[in-house]
This record gives sequence, structure tokens and C-alpha cells, in this order.
Amino acid sequence: MGSAVDWLRHETPGLLVLCGLAVAVLLVAIIRFKLEPFVALLLTGLALALAAGLPVEKIVGTALKSGDSLLETGFGGILGHIAVIIGLGTVLGAILERSGGADVLTERLLKLFGPKGAPVAMGLVGLIFGIPVFFDIGIFVLAPLIYVAAKRGGRSLVLYAMPMVAGLSMTHAFLPPHPGPVSLGGLLGVSLGWLILIGLVCGLPGFVVAGIVWGGFIGKRIHVEVPAEFLMRPEPAQRGDGPGTPAEPVATLEKSPPSAALIGVIIAIPLVLILGATFGTQLLGKGSRPLQVLTFLGTPAVALLIAVLVAFYVLGLRRGSTVQELSTLTAESLRPVGMLLLVVGAGAFFGKVISATGIGNALAHTMSEAGLPVIVLAYLISCGLRVAQGSATVAIVTTGGIVAPLLAGHDYSQLSLSLIAMAIASGSIILSHVNDGGFWIISKFFNLTVKQTLQTWSVLETILSVVSFTVAAVLFALVS
Repeated sequence: MGSAVDWLRHETPGLLVLCGLAVAVLLVAIIRFKLEPFVALLLTGLALALAAGLPVEKIVGTALKSGDSLLETGFGGILGHIAVIIGLGTVLGAILERSGGADVLTERLLKLFGPKGAPVAMGLVGLIFGIPVFFDIGIFVLAPLIYVAAKRGGRSLVLYAMPMVAGLSMTHAFLPPHPGPVSLGGLLGVSLGWLILIGLVCGLPGFVVAGIVWGGFIGKRIHVEVPAEFLMRPEPAQRGDGPGTPAEPVATLEKSPPSAALIGVIIAIPLVLILGATFGTQLLGKGSRPLQVLTFLGTPAVALLIAVLVAFYVLGLRRGSTVQELSTLTAESLRPVGMLLLVVGAGAFFGKVISATGIGNALAHTMSEAGLPVIVLAYLISCGLRVAQGSATVAIVTTGGIVAPLLAGHDYSQLSLSLIAMAIASGSIILSHVNDGGFWIISKFFNLTVKQTLQTWSVLETILSVVSFTVAAVLFALVS
């Protein structure tokens, strides 16, 4: 018995078995027993730490001091990096959503592209509006616009819906301030500026192939009518903890519609500031005053705060809303963020435990012997977790925790690290099926049967995943 325990704790094959068992237990807890991912990740992490023989003081600290424990550093390290960003991003998305910005943006693009280009216009709406808005909220807000466009065009609902959901999915998986890419920034040590740049480089080709090319192809072969009841605009957008969860009404800011240009400027503010800091670091002298200014303004929390304050004024106060209405909207929009942050924190703790047990070094050794590139391993792990349990965020955070120890000591550049992050993000969206809440949202909102959802949405997600990963892998091979 003792030799078996020693084998599990100290030998490379044993550590790999222990890691595999921990991931299997995690998946069974989430899939079979429907345990909340936060609780499942926390329990599995603690169980793995004990099974690996880590000292209790290292796992949870002592009664007098716990600040250096894996539990607190795992949670605190990642949450200190992402909590403010996700919170501000959520508030910004809520203001843009409730001001009627989506309607204005859609109308402008539909006029620009005309009837034949309407599917492309809807894809751009999803792409632009998806930057500050969570995936499921984007569906709730934009679906009525899809119904109207499909009815006007007299063509299949699928033709208009697929480009739009491709845009929403791409931004959700690849671009800050969404939880997955922001979490990867903290786990892998990548700046959000690089994540934005490489997220666009890898994600946009996937969006074009999956949303525009595939969406146009399958939209002409699967005809879905817009039911009459779908044309009734639903009540103001509902917001819950994520796909398929109960929701509560969100305060409205709808007075008179803002201009499309104004919405575009507000969305661009944090992206431009963050990218300014990233480029400034490369082009300006270290310690120079301009670099200090760009670094301060381009800090993601500051950049998003500036965008939120601008949105508060131009979309709220200047259009007749009161401070109390804005405060109510802010409070309502932040309610779903709590569970999301807990899941991310628990996933980071799980990754800390994996690092502390030495499993990461064991995986690195095995990988080097097998000749499997780290970017391929990252993608495959993320794919496996996504297909098994359905949540893209859980797949990203768990994979990031597993892969991070493999990168230590290799002196990867920010570009290389961001490409590895995009490989993980790509894997996290592959093959959406019945265990993914997003699958059922797409089915419900676009009048699709389960078979049709598999033929359209599931294939779209897989194409988006494979194309984006291919771009990341090719670039990684060129720069590494």
C-alpha cells in the first residue's frame, strides 16, 4: 500500500495518473452529479492536494496565518487580476445594452450592407456588440433584431442567426474583458493588450469561415421560418447567472436612441487605451513621462473605468437618467458576476494545487519525450474539458491551471504566451452540444430542433475552434 502511494506521489507515471483521476472526478461531479463548478473545483483541488501528500499548512495555512496557503493565493492571485476588469466590463455592457445601442448599430449596418449583405451585417453586429456584452446576454438583446431582419429578407432564420452568434462566440472566447481570456492573462502572465491583438488575429479568420462562409452555406440548406410570436419584442432583457439560469429584470435606460457612431466610440475607448499602453511599452523609452501616462490610462481597470464614466454621462445623465437609475442598473448587472468569479477563483486554486504537486513538471517531461508541442497539448486538454462538461470558462480556467506550470522556465515571449492562450481559448468552444447551456439558448431563440442545432451551431463552434487554433499554431511555429 505504501509503495503504491509513493508511486502516485513521486513517480512521473503516478503523478500523471493522479492528475487524470482528479480531472475525472471533477468532470463526474459536474456532469453526473450536477455539482456547481465552483464547489466541484474546490473539492477536487483539496482532495488532490491531500492525495498528493502536500502539508496541511501549505494547503490551507494555520489557524493564525493562511495568507501564504495554496487556497488563498490561488483564489486571491487570479481574482485580484480579473475581478475589477470583469465587473467594469459587465457594467459597461449593461449600459450599452439598455441604452438601445444594439438596435441603432444594427439598423446602421443593415442600411450600409443592404438586403443581400444583411447576414454579414448581423455578423458584424455580433462581433462589435459582443466585445462588452456576455454571450448569453448578447443573444437575449440581439435575437429580436435577427427576427426582423429574417422576416424582411424572407429567408431562413439560420442565415441571419449564424453570423451573429459566431461574432458573439468569438469575442466571448478570445477577447477581454470576457472572463476566459482575462483569466488566461492572469494564469499565463500575458498582458491584455497582447491578448486583444492576438485574439483578433486568431479569432477573426475563424469568425469569417464559421460565421460568414459556413453560416451562408448552411443557411441556404436549412430553412427555418420566423414564428409570428417571435416578432413580438420580448420584455427588457433578462439577466441571470449564465445560460439557462433564472433571471431578474434589469433597469432600463431607454430614452431616445443614441447614434451608432457614439456606441462605436464608447466600445473602442478601452481597446484603444489598452493597445496604446502595449505599443507604448515597445516604442517609448522606459520611465518616460508619455509611457507613464499611457501605462496608467491603458491599465485595463482604468481604461474600462474611463469607458464606464463616459457611458454614464453620454448614455445616461446627458439623456435624462438620474444617478439613482444608473446605480440601480449597475447593481442589477453585477449580480451574475459573483458565481462567475468564484468559478474562476476555484479553477485557479485547482491549478495551484497541480503546480504544487509536481504534476506540471511530470507533464512537461512526458510531453518533451513524446515530442508534443505545448500549444497542441494546451488545445487538446481544453477540447477534452469543453466536450466533457460544456462550460467554456471552466475549460479555459482548468486548462490554464494545468498548462501554466509547463511554461515556467522556458522564457516564452508575450507573443508566444498569447498564442498558447488562444489555443486554450480555441479548444474551449469546440463542439457545443447538449451539455452546454449555450446550445439550448441557440435552439430556443432561433426555433431550431436539436438536430438542426447540431447541424448549425455545433458545427459552427467546431469550425471556429479549428480555424482559430490553426492560425495560432502556425504563428507559434513561426515565432518560437
